[in-house]
Amino acid sequence: MAKSNQLRPQGRGLALIAGEVSGDMLAGAVLSALRVSDPEIHTFGIGGGKMRESGFDSWWDSQTLAVRGFVEVLSVYPKLAGIRRDFVRRLLDDPPQLFMGVDAPDFNLEVSRRLKRKKIRTAHFISPSIWAWRGGRIDRIRDSIDHMLVVFPFEEQIYRKAKIPATFVGHPLADQIPLNVSKEDAKAKLGVAESTRVVAVLPGSRLSEVAHNGPRFIKTMQQIASFRDDWVFLVPAATPEIKTILEVQFASAKLGKTFPVKIMDGKSHRALAASDGVLVASGTATLEAALFKKPMVISYHMNPISYQIMKPMAYLPFVGLPNILSGEFVVPEFIQKAADPKLMAAALIRQIESDEDVARLERRFMQLHLDLRQGCAERASAVIRELMY
Repeated sequence: MAKSNQLRPQGRGLALIAGEVSGDMLAGAVLSALRVSDPEIHTFGIGGGKMRESGFDSWWDSQTLAVRGFVEVLSVYPKLAGIRRDFVRRLLDDPPQLFMGVDAPDFNLEVSRRLKRKKIRTAHFISPSIWAWRGGRIDRIRDSIDHMLVVFPFEEQIYRKAKIPATFVGHPLADQIPLNVSKEDAKAKLGVAESTRVVAVLPGSRLSEVAHNGPRFIKTMQQIASFRDDWVFLVPAATPEIKTILEVQFASAKLGKTFPVKIMDGKSHRALAASDGVLVASGTATLEAALFKKPMVISYHMNPISYQIMKPMAYLPFVGLPNILSGEFVVPEFIQKAADPKLMAAALIRQIESDEDVARLERRFMQLHLDLRQGCAERASAVIRELMY
């Protein structure tokens, strides 16, 4: 791995920014591995609970940055700009050995650019989806970082072709999630009969996502229940704030006290393990569902103005990671106006009740799991140590 030739201040520690729940989970795994090899390492910046479990000094919580969509970002831009300005100033006053942004590229790459200009070494973990949309960002990435840590095999060649040092480290979720999980055991732990069909419902990990996806997902659940009244729904809430929003949305839907739904405090992996199928918002959760080898329906809805701005920038016909990584529609997607609860319900029922579909997806997703299961945390921590020292 080639190191940057630039000089940098003799700083201390590793500064990080992880911008949401999924970024916190990814960074938390890497920090745990890093602390095994370097127990005294000082890590600090913006992060969440998983990172704090590894001794991370959180200046701001990662949920502060959990916003998606142009219109949504504009509404909180002054606050985000202020945090970024304060964060950069603190690092310039006391430079770290390395700054690494974790996902959240629109926020993190600007931080990296400002730091790199001051000769502070920078890295980024989880590549922006330049292969899916906004490919022009590659020039901005080159100006902002010294090394990219990528989680999908094909990404490494893209960066090397652009003369940006990059290392494929595998995906941490592929390491965390077992290759084989007993659905029966998972149901038993949740007190659900083995014969009962379970649908895991994941409307998003951001407040803005749940605001848009939640009502449509609830209507989809109503549609499913109207055809399959013995099925149950598990809805893991990523944060207490999201749980509150979901409770309000369910109350507004007036489903009745007997509607078979349970809103869970987190525990998304437990819900996925117990599920027979998944209704999921586009994002990292779609990969998690695939790693649990589950049939799924992928859906997403955002502010219409944001969608109209973003749609022309897309290159691929897919938005869900299982489809992107497979290069074809292995599971159905219902995006924006196409997010019709009746169609989504029918598609999920059809998959769950088709033994052929279930077996096909299990084979496809097992190979995907093996491809991504590379000991990511250890690989990433080795790259980070080399960049720091």
